[in-house]
Amino acid sequence: MIKDGIITINKPEGMTSHDVIYKLRKIIGVKKMGHTGTLDPMATGVLPICLGKATRVAEYMDMDFKKYRCTMVLGMVTDTQDVTGEVLETFSTESVTEEAVRDAFSGFHGIIDQKPPMYSAVRINGRRLYDYARAGEEVDVKTRQIYIRGLDIENIDLGAADGAKRITFTVECSKGTYIRTICQDVGMALGCGATMEKLDRIASGSFTIENSYTLDELRAVAEEAGLDPDRRFGEELPEVFEKYVVDVDFPLIHFGTVLLTPELGEKFIDGWHISYKECIVEEEPEYRYKEPEFRIRPEYKRAYRMYAEDPHAPEGRTFLGVAFHSDKYRKLVADKVFARSEKNGSI
Repeated sequence: MIKDGIITINKPEGMTSHDVIYKLRKIIGVKKMGHTGTLDPMATGVLPICLGKATRVAEYMDMDFKKYRCTMVLGMVTDTQDVTGEVLETFSTESVTEEAVRDAFSGFHGIIDQKPPMYSAVRINGRRLYDYARAGEEVDVKTRQIYIRGLDIENIDLGAADGAKRITFTVECSKGTYIRTICQDVGMALGCGATMEKLDRIASGSFTIENSYTLDELRAVAEEAGLDPDRRFGEELPEVFEKYVVDVDFPLIHFGTVLLTPELGEKFIDGWHISYKECIVEEEPEYRYKEPEFRIRPEYKRAYRMYAEDPHAPEGRTFLGVAFHSDKYRKLVADKVFARSEKNGSI
């Protein structure tokens, strides 16, 4: 059966996010999929993969906070701001103290300005920054505002057996935050340089490391079920994988909730605007009455998950799609519809 939803992969080190898509496609046999929140090859952890129509919810997840655990090593500066790059300079770390480390991290909270690293996918004049970097070309990179909700230092090791000094910290931040740049900036504040040694994303919005699966785990499921590894890709998700997939609406935690009758649900699917007098607003959007910590699209402040009553559904309702409040019509207007009409198949 066709299954639109999201499966969360615990990405291994040394693999790109696109590599994960390629391997997962071969395991589960679903052709249409896309990842959200790219992870660098050296990074590990939470990588949500959208299947089928769920690829259309990726843009809504821009509001989600990400949480990372990072280990940085002091005394080294590289061109990529992590240990995979070329070492540009090394410095003595003898004078670094725990107090100095905590002081260097003290400014990383709330809204801050951050300059994206040259080895990143940020576009300037239509080209990726890493293209400029690889070509040895200079380009003016402007700072961007990011939001750090929280940063906790987990361990300060100033006497490691290999002679290196390392700091491990967790940080919860907005989309677009470069953790390796935090490492570099802390190193600059300490006067000894620093570079990122290890990065693990432990949460991305509703998705956590605890509800993530490794590719090896899923491959074992396919083998145990006797699935042909050479079968053709399609839209059918083998039943054995359904329990690993969450529904399309799972990540929409910042949106409000509206319940419709089956008749109104049909109208919503057909493109009708929904009056507030006709529906039940069960929950208001998170940011309707409070300002978000960082800039979001204005329409997200009045965005709703739309459901229709359905006695045949497990929870007595079916997710239809997302609607935005329209100031012009003073009604709910569909932004994306995921359900099908009963005229063409059950919703």
